[in-house]
Amino acid sequence: CEDCGKSLIGECKLHGPLIRAKDRVIPSRARLTLPHYLTLRVLELRAGNQQILGVFAKKGIQKRTQFGPYVGQLSTKLTCYDESRLVLQVLKDGGKYFLDTPNEDCGNWMMFVRLARNQEEQTLVAYQHCGEVYFTTVKPIEPHTELKVWYAADYAKFMEASAVFIKEESDVSPLPPVTKEPVDPWICSSCGSTFATFALLESHQCIHKDRV
Repeated sequence: CEDCGKSLIGECKLHGPLIRAKDRVIPSRARLTLPHYLTLRVLELRAGNQQILGVFAKKGIQKRTQFGPYVGQLSTKLTCYDESRLVLQVLKDGGKYFLDTPNEDCGNWMMFVRLARNQEEQTLVAYQHCGEVYFTTVKPIEPHTELKVWYAADYAKFMEASAVFIKEESDVSPLPPVTKEPVDPWICSSCGSTFATFALLESHQCIHKDRV
């Protein structure tokens, strides 16, 4: 104690405890990477103060806007599974690895984007390019709209999942899920493949044009 000049174990009985000053809380790496026109909202609080977060647009975002790459740890086994998020894998050096994000300091803001339960609420597609995973908007996103993602057609095949995910509110199923067939699908005239949205069909047809 500097007031009485004594070295004490614990608090000074004469002058009392010190006034503790707390350090400023630093946001996690993932939160610091959030673009300025996006925001995180708490959608639900679970046991132990666990927050369920969603990513929302603060202003309008154009169609064909690309985000990424997704940041995560390459792992042969997924250590952090959340049924509301996409499971992502990439090919690296001939091997197939999970993009694992066990905590917010191991990833970027894309780890907060929730999966789309149906094509109406889907705003993003996830796909692999040059060993990285990116998200791209498939429609214009209005302000205050939540960004939700599902696999692009080719990436869905790589992930052994459906190109469309239709899930009821009460359903809880592990990824990759069992999905329903889309109604009135878009059909490729070249190979007969079906797609849930015209945007996915357009993307697929670009592959045929490149091959030609």
